Amino acid sequence: MYEAVHAHPDGASTVARFAKTAADYGFEGVVVRNHADSRAEYDAAEIREAYGIDVVDGLEIRADSPQQAGGSVGNYRTSQTIVAVHGGSNDLNRFAVENDKVDVLAHPMADRGDINHVLVKAAVENGVRLEFNLSGVCRTSGGRRVRVIQSLRKLAEIVDYYDAPYVVSADPTSHLELRAPRELEAIGEQLGFSSAFIEDGLAEWGRLAERNRHVQSESFIEPGVERGRYEEDP
Repeated sequence: MYEAVHAHPDGASTVARFAKTAADYGFEGVVVRNHADSRAEYDAAEIREAYGIDVVDGLEIRADSPQQAGGSVGNYRTSQTIVAVHGGSNDLNRFAVENDKVDVLAHPMADRGDINHVLVKAAVENGVRLEFNLSGVCRTSGGRRVRVIQSLRKLAEIVDYYDAPYVVSADPTSHLELRAPRELEAIGEQLGFSSAFIEDGLAEWGRLAERNRHVQSESFIEPGVERGRYEEDP
């Protein structure tokens, strides 16, 4: 299982500190999901050697419009193993699920954003994972927490109906906000999600990384040959 984190300068903890804590908690890897304007500097191989945990380079694109998001996806797709789009608005949610170069629609229900049947069908067709972001459950209270729980339950119903792809994350910005897989499973059970559902969503980050690394490796070995997910076969 993997967790997707915001490391310094996008968060409070370094990638190495996140990796050490995640390894102690039993994770197999961490995805560095910093925003494009707050990229982290780290040596993934060195961290893997030190703590025995996979470190995946990723990016979470924040944009004001689908046009701006499209430019960023084009710029970063070939250099980042995992590319996510920070959603929440209907326009950005639609852009993300209709773009097969996007791996994850992050925060789809943020800012009162919504996911409907049309968008979920597009996500299934294009292989875009919808994120169950548990940060609002872990780190908010009162009415805001109630709204987050309602949104997650609604998302779960539609994802289950269409068997849509998804990931799970507590979206930590500090190693102190990391939660062990068992803790996340317990939180999920309080929301009505099975342990298997949470485990599968955490593991999906690792499956994405493995798939995309394979595509990138093929592209490197055979330059000029249009192969893999991001380009059409001739």
